[in-house]
Parts: sequence; structure tokens; C-alpha cells
Amino acid sequence: MAERNYTRQLATIISIDAVGFSRLMGIDDELAVAAFEERRDIIAGSCGAFGGRTFGDAGDSIMAEFGNPIEALRAAFDFQARIVALNAAVAEDMRMPFRAGINTGDVIVREGRLYGDDVNIAARLQEFAPHDGVAISATTWHHVKDKTAAVFTDLGEFSLKNIALPVRVLIAGRGGNGPATPASFASIPTAPGHRPIAKGPPAIAVLPFQGNGSEPDVGYMADGIAEDIIYGLSNTRWLSVIAKGSSFQFRDDSLGTRLIGNALGARYIVSGTLARYDRHIRLNASLSDTSNGRLVWSQRFDRDLVDIFSLRDQIGSEIVSILDKEVDRAEQARTFQVPWESLETWQLVRRGRWHMNRRTRRDTDIALDFFDRAYRDDPNSSAVLNELAWWYFWRAWLRFGDSDDLEKVETLARKALLMDSLDARPHAYLGAADIMRGLPASAAEHLAEAIHINPSFAFARSAMGSARLLLGDAAGAIPFFLDTERLSPFDLYRFHNLGELAAAYCFVEDWPAAIATAERSLNLSPSYFYARFLKIGALMRSGRHDEAERELAIFITRHPDFSEQRIRWIPFVDPGMNNFLIGNFDRAKATA
Repeated sequence: MAERNYTRQLATIISIDAVGFSRLMGIDDELAVAAFEERRDIIAGSCGAFGGRTFGDAGDSIMAEFGNPIEALRAAFDFQARIVALNAAVAEDMRMPFRAGINTGDVIVREGRLYGDDVNIAARLQEFAPHDGVAISATTWHHVKDKTAAVFTDLGEFSLKNIALPVRVLIAGRGGNGPATPASFASIPTAPGHRPIAKGPPAIAVLPFQGNGSEPDVGYMADGIAEDIIYGLSNTRWLSVIAKGSSFQFRDDSLGTRLIGNALGARYIVSGTLARYDRHIRLNASLSDTSNGRLVWSQRFDRDLVDIFSLRDQIGSEIVSILDKEVDRAEQARTFQVPWESLETWQLVRRGRWHMNRRTRRDTDIALDFFDRAYRDDPNSSAVLNELAWWYFWRAWLRFGDSDDLEKVETLARKALLMDSLDARPHAYLGAADIMRGLPASAAEHLAEAIHINPSFAFARSAMGSARLLLGDAAGAIPFFLDTERLSPFDLYRFHNLGELAAAYCFVEDWPAAIATAERSLNLSPSYFYARFLKIGALMRSGRHDEAERELAIFITRHPDFSEQRIRWIPFVDPGMNNFLIGNFDRAKATA
């Protein structure tokens, strides 16, 4: 048997990493190397002074070994404080902070180097530490918790890469008479013990947006937009929103979205920056999934700076509408990672929505199966009742106002309101059902309530436009359709909103706008008969007879069974509006 040439021992390991080393190398590689070596000497000196030794330097990383966990933590605090002081003396963009991870456990020692899972855990812990901060494992914490003046913040348990068992992670801050604990430490809510994985719908947290620039109003406006988003998201009802009092504690984002999300119990994090340039502002907003650190969505918003409050409302509502759909989309995809028999009620709803969005007959039937199962599991869930109401409304629309389906829409929506009177969706579905019943005045009342509850609800705004149109107020309907375009520019049912907008332009006799808008609708849904019908009439009224005849030929090919009764079915209060649209179309038929 070969002679063993290594030993095992209990040790405390510090893994230390330079933050921003690669960036500084890109600016001035010689200066970066000199700065690193100066700080490495500080680290080695502190470790030696507290009975440790450094080993295994690799690039911008350093490892240190200690026999005593208490001395290891003291050494980390000492070199961090000295490096902070050193960095304070140089320009901000040339500073090189370090972060450290500490773990105690069994290691293999061979020729002065240390190996084993507990060494690897220290390296993984370092990734959790803030800049100039220290992260420790629960193993180390048990040795030091009552023997130092340090303060600890529990982040909970994490599965670390290539480590078999979860590791509990804590942030260590210097207490007592030492330097004040960094704000990013203090802001993390203490969570003793393991935080279990939350069941039910996911939570989302909106961090305070960062204001770039010297103007004092930029910071106020950045906070205002973030507050508007929190308020707007809370009105979506299906999504849990972390309160501002908790999420706004994280003004320093150096912890990263995964740690902040874990501390807040939020699966999704919204963050952003706002900058002002003369009379213009630029907002960069993003949505991250804290479970995997991935960026789900990001977008830049450039606006002219006019009325600050109107601008806040406009951008805030737009972002709320986008986030609602992006989180919904991400959650739909997540349900496919869960076995059918393990799906919770809210996950059944999301899976059903995924099938509904495919808009095929088979997928629509499958969606109903998911919604029905969710209803059997929880017949009083407002989320389930709303999805069933939407399903029957969609089928009623395909059947040109089937009365039985509309009755089900009303029954389900009214029950949903009993479960949650502050949910905008039931009001919107009641309004949509009244539109199909030819009761636009009653519909407008329901829709006004839906918009009051959730100003970012694009469907309610589009339906209000339709109600105004049916009442004969085409000019008043147009802003609602345009708001819908702004709030939901990639909506699955956008083709319908554009078709309604094209009709409104026809009634105000803005023929170029009617033609262009109908064309946009057809680009999204080439088989949508109403948009092509309107386009043909608008082309004729514009004197573009040849184009109208070509469109008519396409229309007849696609819709051979078309009858003007389909247009007469539209419940305009004034039948003359139906005749107006039919007359425009008949001009094309007369010349064909």
C-alpha cells in the first residue's frame, strides 16, 4: 500500500478576492498590479499578526489558514479596515476593495497547500460578501458568535456550486468600538435559522432607483418612480409586492440581487438608474430572477422632461404593465419544471395561461382543464375565478357573444369581487361582457372602476376605448387605445386593440391613420377580418381604388363566408355607425 503523504486537520480558511481587478487592469495594468501587491502585503501582514498564514495566491485571489476561527475573523476585520483607509486616499474609480469568505472545517494538508470541500466552501462564501465585507459559514459562526463584538446578519441557506449540502451564510460586521457596520449589512433583515422556501405566488421587490447627476431633483424623481411602480404592482393582485419600508433599505446594491432577494424573500428584483441631461431624462430599468441571478428583462426609457408628475405617472404605469407580463411569462415557464401532480393552485393558473397564450383550439381546451383543476382545489381563489372568467369571455368573443358564456363570465367575475373587492380584473371582465351584450354605458362604469383601481391595466383601457366607440365618441376612444399601445406594446391581443383604433380613425375620417393602423393589426394577425375590412373601406375613401381592390381579393379568399351581418352585430348605439362602415366597404365591392 502506498505511503500516505498528507495529513488531515481542522482549520479555518479565509478566501479573499480583489473586486474590480480586471477593470483596473483594463485602465492601467501596471498600476493595478502595484495596487494589488500593496494590498496583498497588508493582508499577509494582518493574517500573520493574528496567527495565520497566506497560501495559494492565484491571480487576484488569496487564501489564508488559521487554527483559531476567532483570530481569523479578527484578521479579516483588520485587513479590511486598513484597505478601506488605503482606498480612501485614491480616486474612486481607481479603488480596489476586497471581499472575504470564512469557513471552518476538515481540510487535507499536503506540501503546505490545503484541499477539501471546506476550502471550496470558503471560496464560494467570498462571492456572497459585499465590497470590503466578510461572509462566514454557520460552522465558523458557532465558534465566534459569543466571543467577539461582531454583529451578524443571517442570509439563510444556499446551495453552493459543487457542494453537496446547503450552507448557511451570514454577513459579519464589525461591532463594539470598531468602525460602524456598513449600511449594506445593517439593512438586511435578521433571519435566525433557515428560511424555508416560500409557497404560493412569487414576491417581487422594487429597490430604490439610483439617481445619476448633480441635480437634486433627480434623486427625488428616481425614488418617486420606484414608489409608483410598487403601488402599481400591488394593484395587479396576483403578485406579492415587498413593502417600500423593506425594499428601500437596500440603496447600496453591492450585495447583488441574489442576496437581496433572499433577505427580502423576493423571487424577483426590480432595479434602475435615472439620469438627467438638460431637459431630457433617461431611465434604465431591469428585472432579475433572484433564484438563478438571471436578467429577465431590461429596457431604456428616454423622455423629454416636461411635467415631472405626469412623466412619473406615464413611465411608472408603463413599467408596471411590462413587469406584470414579464413575471407572468417567467412563472409560466417555471411551471414546466414542476411535476403535474405537484402543481399548486397558482401554478395551475400560470400553466393554463401559457396554453391560453398559444391561441389554438387544442391549447384553449387544455387551459380549461388546468383552470378547472385549480377551481376544484380552491373554488374561492380570486385568481382562479378571474382566469375562468377570462376563458369564457374569450370563447364568447369567438362565438360573437354567446349568451351562456357571458352569463358564466358575470357569475365568475362577481364571485371574484366577493373574494377581493380591490381587484381590477373582475370589473374589467364585467365591462367586457356588457360590451358584447350591447350595453356600452354600463360597461363604461365597470371599466372606469377597473382603471381607477389599476391605471396600468391595458385590457381595461382598451375595453374602455371600445365602450366609448360604441357610444359614438370615437375621438374620446382614441386616447384609450393609444394608452393601451404604450402600456402593452407586445400584448398577445394587440391586433384587436389596433383594429379598434383603426375603426375610431375611420369614424373621425383620418383615413391615412386608419389604413396604417389596420395594416399594423394585420401584420400581427393576417386573418383578422375586421382590420382588413376597415382597411378596404379606408383605402376607398382615400381614393386608392386599385389597392382597395387588391385587398378585397385577399379578403374574399380568406373569408369566403363573410356577411355584412358580422358588422351589423357590432353593438353601436347608433346603427348609422354600422351603416357607415358597411358603406365604405360596399364602395370597393361596387368597383370590383
